[in-house]
Amino acid sequence: MAERGESALFINRELSWLEFNRRVMDLSREKHVPLGEQLHFAAIYGSNLDEFFMIRVGSLYDQSLLKNDSKENKTQMTPQQQIDVIMPKVAELQKQCDKNVQKLYTRLAKYGLHKVDFAREEKEHLAFWKRVFLREVFPVLSPQIVDRRHPFPFLRNQEIYIGAMIKEKKNQAPVLGLIPVSAQFERLIVVADEEGHSFALVEELILQFAELAFGKSNVVSKCIFRVTRNADLDVEEGMFDHDIDYRVVMGELLKKRRKLAAVRLQFYQRAPAEVRDYLLEKLMMPQAQCIVQNAPLDLDFLHHLSSRLHILQDASMFYPPVRAILPAEEFDLYTAVQQRDMLFCFPYQSMRPFIRMLHRAARDPDVLSIKMTLYRVASESKVIEALISAAENGKEVVTIVELRARFDEQNNIDWSRRLEQAGCTVIYGFTDYKVHSKLTLITRKNGARFEYICQIGTGNYNEKTSELYTDLSYLTTNQEVGEEIAAVFNNLAVERHTQEVNHLIVAPEKFKSVLAEEIREEMRWHAGGGDARVIVKCNSISDKKVIETLSEASGAGVPVDMIVRGICCLQAGLPGLSENIRVISIVGRYLEHSRVFAFGVGERLRIYIASGDFLTRNTERRVEVGVRIGDEQIKELLYDILELQLADNVNARQMQPDGSYAWMPRQRGEEKIDCQMAMYPLLKDRLTHIAAAPAAAAPPVPPKEEQALVLPPRRQGGLRRRLKMLFARPVAPGAAVPGPEGESKE
Repeated sequence: MAERGESALFINRELSWLEFNRRVMDLSREKHVPLGEQLHFAAIYGSNLDEFFMIRVGSLYDQSLLKNDSKENKTQMTPQQQIDVIMPKVAELQKQCDKNVQKLYTRLAKYGLHKVDFAREEKEHLAFWKRVFLREVFPVLSPQIVDRRHPFPFLRNQEIYIGAMIKEKKNQAPVLGLIPVSAQFERLIVVADEEGHSFALVEELILQFAELAFGKSNVVSKCIFRVTRNADLDVEEGMFDHDIDYRVVMGELLKKRRKLAAVRLQFYQRAPAEVRDYLLEKLMMPQAQCIVQNAPLDLDFLHHLSSRLHILQDASMFYPPVRAILPAEEFDLYTAVQQRDMLFCFPYQSMRPFIRMLHRAARDPDVLSIKMTLYRVASESKVIEALISAAENGKEVVTIVELRARFDEQNNIDWSRRLEQAGCTVIYGFTDYKVHSKLTLITRKNGARFEYICQIGTGNYNEKTSELYTDLSYLTTNQEVGEEIAAVFNNLAVERHTQEVNHLIVAPEKFKSVLAEEIREEMRWHAGGGDARVIVKCNSISDKKVIETLSEASGAGVPVDMIVRGICCLQAGLPGLSENIRVISIVGRYLEHSRVFAFGVGERLRIYIASGDFLTRNTERRVEVGVRIGDEQIKELLYDILELQLADNVNARQMQPDGSYAWMPRQRGEEKIDCQMAMYPLLKDRLTHIAAAPAAAAPPVPPKEEQALVLPPRRQGGLRRRLKMLFARPVAPGAAVPGPEGESKE
């Protein structure tokens, strides 16, 4: 964190992200998290860290190699200085990760699943594993020697290798031998034994019998290592020639990604000095970026171990199963949204009604066009199928496809070809700005009038992540909103920024400025003696100007509550700077992904949902779109959701004065409030209630037996009272929901 004084308001972005990943890792050891889910969280921690090195550290390392001493605008650190503080923090986290993984092994052993330790195995067991090696692994090994006749090979990103210093002759200097542990091997080997099952990692099996792979050579030392390479590609220079197919450029850049500079060298358990020094020299890496760890180099195998626990048929191993809420069979979103505005909350409610609406629009003879922005979609996307169906039915289908969606580039390239083949118009958006918006616009002809069905979301049109990420999808037929969204699509098609909006907020021109003005309005209202409040819910915040505006609001006495899952570069609770700001982070069963901004209280309440965070890349370098919610029932629901999250004492942690996070305190006997699980009773039957209400009618009063399904209006009592009512109804069991993935790649 920065020094005291005004600069103390800011926390370095990279250190804040590492603190977030610590919160993910903590869930791999928390008692309230079932063992199967602990394994998932440990694996997520590892994949998060891999991506952090490939993207964030990779970018900083590139800048340091170019002797770029420009300082980031908050903590005034150069790229090299940031790397210098990152590596000790990573080493500290790695020690904790090593301990956690060993504890997970111990817990697994209690259930009859034992980790093989080849150094302690008895002779007959080693003989068994040797037979496994010779029969299953040895025939497909590809050992290689590095010497004068065989140059140092390219070490692939994230691939595990066995390294050995070997002597072929007594007086000859040792040379490096390498065995790539490629994806053709089944990494996790599980065998039955007298105590249940034993599991071994294939790289440890190969290490144990590496001498057999190198023939008669004398192995002086051996180890397991992995190289992480920079994957942060700058695609702008490839886009200057507009005669080149965008997809061809991206395809070439994806090939380059595999060959970029090494930014991390990991060793498992031991790193022989001669192997380490040789690799560092060849990779041209500083020793500070070399890590020796006691946990396996790739923790993805823990996902597979977790799946093995299902055979125990022990419900306590996993989160209780829940089913996404579906409306009644007769519910038709295509018709319902024409009666009044609708809000879907994923993963608590299913995405199926939206997909069915797209298919209905594809068949409706009155529909002229469907336009949609696509950032990330599922590998087998039903959304894309609906768009293709619409095109085949003669509708104009326009898609804004962002090929630079990191790590989803190839998937988007493939889908863009499919869309074009079906007759859809595919536009690749801005050259200099990513199109990160989540927009759908259906245009209908009703007599002489054009009518719009609009959808504005906080998350991608991805059926897979809609079951894992908490996101919001707002649908309206408001004519003015439709006209503004139509203008956004037209501007995207000609690479022009949208500047004239009333209901929408559109980055980079009318996003940050609009929300900053809303904050200032709360400052003016508070100065006049009125009740003021600001609530910000987003994934991350790093924009310096936004942080300074929030600090001004705090200094003016406006209470600011922030629900920030990941990066938060604002230090809360500092006298004179942020004493009226509270920051909590919710990391739990689902990945919190929605963005909601609320200003004021009571009749003055204004609420926005949006696709973008308060990261500088979102506010200044992307096309993000949000909308001010007009429907009073939906505003009430969103405010209740925010209050519910602020009351969480199961998943929530609050930022401390030193930038760390501590679990929200819970008094003995105090009721547990899990905001994620509480969403199911909160939302149950809400679709049916809203769909049945005419657009101009007053909100219906639910029958008495349904009163506990939704939070009653604030005038009926305090938050604690309403939460007590909310938890009076249990969540109905159903099909299991998978655990969350790691940090959003958005």
